[in-house]
Order: sequence, then C-alpha cells, then structure tokens
Amino acid sequence: MTDLQRTPDELAQACAHAMLSRDQASQALGITLLAAGPGQARLSMAIRTDMIQGHGTCHGGFLFALADSAFAFACNSYDQATVALGCSIDYVTPALRGDVLVASATELSRKGRTGLYDVRVENQRGELIALFHGKSYKVRGTVLAQENPDD
Repeated sequence: MTDLQRTPDELAQACAHAMLSRDQASQALGITLLAAGPGQARLSMAIRTDMIQGHGTCHGGFLFALADSAFAFACNSYDQATVALGCSIDYVTPALRGDVLVASATELSRKGRTGLYDVRVENQRGELIALFHGKSYKVRGTVLAQENPDD
C-alpha cells in the first residue's frame, strides 16, 4: 500500500510500527506503542529496578529516553525522515519503581523542514512527571522506504 492509499492516521500508525520494529533502544527499555496519529504519539514504559538511581527514583535519562522516543514517533508520522535538532526536559515529580509512565507527544508547529513538539510524561495516576520540548528537522528519505527497499 502506498502513502496515497492510506489515511493520515493509517500512515502515522504504519510509520510508528516500522520505527518501533527497528528501534532496539526503545525495545530494550520495554517501551510500548499505545497510539499514533499525524503529529502525535503515545508510548508507555514501566519503571524497572535497573532504572532506579542513587536517590531511589527513576534516573532522568530513562525519562528523557521515553519522551524522546514519543517525540521521534510523532515527528516521523508523515513518512518523512525527521531527526531531533534540539530538545529539553523539565523534571516535575520523581517516578518510582513500579510506575507505568505514558509519554504523549503533540505537534505544535510544522513548517518547512522544522517542527516543534511537546511531550507530557505522566504516571499511572495521571500525575505529571516531566515536560519535554523538542525541535525536529526533516532530512532526506522516508520512514517506510526502509521497510521495503525494493518497492
């Protein structure tokens, strides 16, 4: 099926599934895809014992990785290869062992080769854990072409 035969939601979901199938880092962290749409993605991750730092809470790098993955899935949802140009995160509340976090990425703007995205990371009780802001940059190529190089 070509991009022209897919609805925008179908295209975003196909891109997200293709990316996750190749994303060994997200897979190793136990990140799962909950939803994908044009300029949007929702991913989840359970906080494991090996993610806990010296203060007894989740290491910020794992929170950043979850948010960064949601950002990547959202900005690649149009089947245009896109990378991070810059990003930042604010940690609001500690995540604890056993928490199940959900990162919800939302597109704020997409013009030319750049886009702006916000990601909210919340725990299973809906408490805000972190806020991530990312700027994307469109590069050459597509997401799905890597799946079927002979098509």
